Amino acid sequence: MLFIRSAVFNAAFYLNLIVQMLFWTPVFFLLPRKKAWFVPKFWAASSLWLQRVITGARSEIRGLENLPDGPCIIAPKHQSFWDTIAFLPNIPDALYILKRELVWIPFFGWYVAKMRMIPIDRGSRTKALKQAVKSAHELMKSNRQLIIYPEGTRRPPGAEPAYKYGIVELYAQLGVPVVPVAHAAGLFWPRRKFLRHPGIIRARFLPPIEPGLSREEFQKRLVSETEAACDEMLVEAATSSNPPPLPDTARRRLRELGVLQG
Repeated sequence: MLFIRSAVFNAAFYLNLIVQMLFWTPVFFLLPRKKAWFVPKFWAASSLWLQRVITGARSEIRGLENLPDGPCIIAPKHQSFWDTIAFLPNIPDALYILKRELVWIPFFGWYVAKMRMIPIDRGSRTKALKQAVKSAHELMKSNRQLIIYPEGTRRPPGAEPAYKYGIVELYAQLGVPVVPVAHAAGLFWPRRKFLRHPGIIRARFLPPIEPGLSREEFQKRLVSETEAACDEMLVEAATSSNPPPLPDTARRRLRELGVLQG
């Protein structure tokens, strides 16, 4: 049954993406940019609805009161494709940094261009970071919220943290609050896996880290606060009445926390 539900959801997810992208195209490109946001937000919300109905995985996002009214950096833990779409309906004017090659994809790239994101060439990290800082500084003048994944790539739940320096430089250069986001979505929608597991996917926007800290102090707080909250959610999911399968990284971390023995 799990395999069938996962197969149906995966098919429905991509079909939903294609159909909506084609259906909304005339409206999306005629509307002003900010008003056009309802299209990707509706797609994200409908994808989460499909996940709940088909796989039995319900999303629960807390701490939205911690989002500042003005521009900020939102820094989610990156474990799953889930965390690339789940927060979108709750963010007023999201701004993503993404690979330049994505802009070349028909339809998808046109949508990205319409919403004025930040495509970068990842061939040179130093050049890409300078480009991202410059573009973000300009685009965030209109109160946009920059979403950046501090670890850069998806990592399994419980894995040793591997935060990159890019977010530290963005924090120092942009001078806006950073809102960490913790979750354990990788237990339910694992990276590079076919199966989608039932349960409650909980995420929490943590209190913002205000600008003005040294680079070292900011990085220390970002890592410690995010990882502590992720540990709580990992324990909560693992000790629930119907826990999802635990990867080796999660089991190892739970043993370190004293939740699992042996």
